[in-house]
Amino acid sequence: MFRRREPVPFAFVAEADKYRSNVTPPPRDRATGGEIMGRVLIGATLVAGLVGSLLFGLPALSPEQSPAQTQQSEAADGR
Repeated sequence: MFRRREPVPFAFVAEADKYRSNVTPPPRDRATGGEIMGRVLIGATLVAGLVGSLLFGLPALSPEQSPAQTQQSEAADGR
């Protein structure tokens, strides 16, 4: 009959700890002052754009108020 060569198809996963490397990756480079200021500027621009669009869009979203004087066409006057 069919005989397996290894008891578990993924036996190497159980032995993975044996092959782990003890080398740590190098530390990430710290952001310079210019990079931080650029990120702050981009963030402030995005926030200002969202706030501006909200301020300009609120009048359009408010419910219609009836104007004090309604406009009528000359045809509606019946003159």
